[in-house]
Amino acid sequence: MNILVANLGSTSFKYRLFRFADGAETLVAKGGYERVTDFGRAIEDCLTALQTAGHLRSSADVHAVGFKAVHGGEVTGCLTADEKVEAALLAAADLAPAHNPVYAAGIRQFRAKLPGVPLVALFETAFYQWVQEAARRYAVPEAWFKAGVRRYGFHGASHKFIAERSAELLGRPDVARVTRDLYQAGPRALDGAPLRVISCHLGGSSSVTGIRDGVAIGTSMGLSAQSGLPQNNRVGDLDSFAIPYIHRKLSLPISEIERQLSQEGGLLGLSGVSNDLRDIRTAAIAGNARATLAIEAFVHSIRHWVGSFWIALGGCDAVVFTGGIGENNPWLRDLVCAGLGELGLQLDPARNQAGVAETNLATDASRTRVLAIPANEELVVARETRRHLAAA
Repeated sequence: MNILVANLGSTSFKYRLFRFADGAETLVAKGGYERVTDFGRAIEDCLTALQTAGHLRSSADVHAVGFKAVHGGEVTGCLTADEKVEAALLAAADLAPAHNPVYAAGIRQFRAKLPGVPLVALFETAFYQWVQEAARRYAVPEAWFKAGVRRYGFHGASHKFIAERSAELLGRPDVARVTRDLYQAGPRALDGAPLRVISCHLGGSSSVTGIRDGVAIGTSMGLSAQSGLPQNNRVGDLDSFAIPYIHRKLSLPISEIERQLSQEGGLLGLSGVSNDLRDIRTAAIAGNARATLAIEAFVHSIRHWVGSFWIALGGCDAVVFTGGIGENNPWLRDLVCAGLGELGLQLDPARNQAGVAETNLATDASRTRVLAIPANEELVVARETRRHLAAA
């Protein structure tokens, strides 16, 4: 079975082609296009490129297309990408304006270009379906809750991959099976000690998720991807009264406040240098005080959420770093893990600096292991697309 995974941005189209055959899963090809103005043409170019390279004989060799859809409000899970899913994406577009309209249009384009080919949407919110209500609710009036104001959570595909892969690496195949089958079978109780993992997805967009026995118990993001940790140029958590205050104080219209919060906040707003942590780190080393502050605020927020889930889980068997920042920056892992010896975490400086993927970066004496696991969200989308079709 050949499954094409489409990752759509406002002006970008990236794809990966996975092949499932004889019990193996293989990444056959990947590519993408920037500055896209015609997604229909980009889809045609993608299919032509895959055929020219010999990965497909024709477009008929595409057996399904999977989408990493972001926000459908109360519509979530791994679903056939039909008109109802499109409608849910558009209904929640105010909460994910950079993603939802693009995915709704992309689904329509793929349906037109590949008629009859199954289309499947895996929502980023799907991994948080089983978080207990107390951890999902805001203390808002009931009418607000009924209107959809609650914690949904995002980066679900990434954290689900970490839940499954960390369980395998930690010798818990029973937990890995729970995570693998989660969207078809739901959570289930297991014998023995719980496996407690804190997953730190750190990149241009970042979040921290607590995971018990392969199932999320909570996450740092909430109603929208605007929340939680400081993002590259999105503000992260903010007191809600800041918006009407700035509206009055600076005489800014709400539309401009929204723009600044989503484009001029986060690491960019703190540092005044860049929204890229590499540039910020360079500036901090050179003595830029605002760049140093941005790094400190980012680390503080990560540690805040790691500590929160450490308590909620009743301990932690592994802290996992994933995403471009989490995987590739030993100095950041060192700052996040500093001073946690009393909790049972002792990072090994040499192992951490080497940063060998999927190996323990903590000392042998550390009760809590530290892992750097490369992100693989597209593989999760492909796997779940296959499982969804098999269960249909």
